[in-house]
Amino acid sequence: MKHKHAELIKAWADGAQIQWLDSDCDWCNIACTPSWSTETTYRIKPEPKPDVVVYSRIVGKFLIGCENIEINQLILRPQADNPNIKYTFGGEWGNLKSAEVL
Repeated sequence: MKHKHAELIKAWADGAQIQWLDSDCDWCNIACTPSWSTETTYRIKPEPKPDVVVYSRIVGKFLIGCENIEINQLILRPQADNPNIKYTFGGEWGNLKSAEVL
């Protein structure tokens, strides 16, 4: 009879990082040898998704007065030929991690 976690046990033996699902529905890394309980849910730790980098060009018309600078038009052109800004978004959640003026 095949063990419930046979495929995961083989992956762990080949060096895969194993996680278990705790009672709060959070995946936790296992630092030592897993118990391989049939009552516990295990998985191979997924590879993190890579960050997404987008190059864009911001074009604007600026009205410069004595007291302030007013932007009356701002256009964002993703993947422009001549980019002037670089955005980096986190691969896991899509959150903006950085914006760099080029």
